[in-house]
Amino acid sequence: MKQIKGPAIFLAQFVSDTPPFNTFRAICQWASQLGYRGVQIPTWEKRLFDLELAAHSQDYCDEMAGIAAEAGLQISELSTHLQGQMVALHPAYQDMFASFIPEPLRGDASAITKWATNQLMLAASASAKLGLTSHASFSGALLWHTVYPWPQRPQGLVEQGFAELARRWLPILDRFDEVGVDVCYELHPGEDLHDGVTFERFLAATHNHPRANILYDPSHFVLQQLDYLAFIDLYHERIKAFHVKDAEFNPNGKSGVYGGYQGWLDRPGRFRSLGDGQVDFNSIFSKLTQYGYDGWAVLEWECCIKHPEDGAKEGADFINRHLIRPTEKAFDDFVGTGADSERNQRILGLK
Repeated sequence: MKQIKGPAIFLAQFVSDTPPFNTFRAICQWASQLGYRGVQIPTWEKRLFDLELAAHSQDYCDEMAGIAAEAGLQISELSTHLQGQMVALHPAYQDMFASFIPEPLRGDASAITKWATNQLMLAASASAKLGLTSHASFSGALLWHTVYPWPQRPQGLVEQGFAELARRWLPILDRFDEVGVDVCYELHPGEDLHDGVTFERFLAATHNHPRANILYDPSHFVLQQLDYLAFIDLYHERIKAFHVKDAEFNPNGKSGVYGGYQGWLDRPGRFRSLGDGQVDFNSIFSKLTQYGYDGWAVLEWECCIKHPEDGAKEGADFINRHLIRPTEKAFDDFVGTGADSERNQRILGLK
């Protein structure tokens, strides 16, 4: 068995114009002081990271890794969640996602897809220069607006949607394959890849591409009422990244999974700081360790109640307490009798 690395922290929810959250050096020092050993970098955040420069400059990547190392940290993964969303953006969502898109491209679906694809290609090169093996992203969505359809979906719609999604992602996956990095899709409501079935559809459409993998985040499965422990048993071979995020689901007589268009505080399903929700992290860490996951355990803070800095401070200790050092021997080895074929024959009654 291998050991999970951590704790690490996804920086996206903490970046601001206020020190220490406005530069990579300062935010690394902050994370290190809280007890983190890794940082996952949002590549769209110019205050922290220049993706284009990283893709073309080994010196810049060495500098960024060096800044992290000075604080006692490693870079766990790069993230292109926002850019990955734009690889497959349904026109209905262009206004809602406008802030993610360079202003000159807004309203031009073809230009948006081309830009997003290039961003992922840059991320592949940057990941390789940083010596990373996993990359975090979203799949985008062409079908999400039909997730609970009325009237019924036209025959063949789902198949065509996944064929197009695969067509857009295959060149990206091939590029990541060239540099030896896994694309880890966070299975997330709002994305066409949001559960096991949709991930399997995508795998089939990409001919089981070896670089199409999973960022496992149990919080999104709690909100969907999916068995997040059985999911590990089914898909552990494809789990190459891990967001440690808590959640709770408290249905009532007024709303359930869909949330009634309410804000996060009032929805039955809501994200919480680590230890404040319902996720069974003891079992998750046990299963991932059992199956040999040796990637990073990365805090993603998205609590609707607790202050982010408090969530981050508590999260480092929480992850540390759940990391498991795998045993190198069986508990009953002390009474082992070694291999003896003839004795085995006698025990079996064959001699």
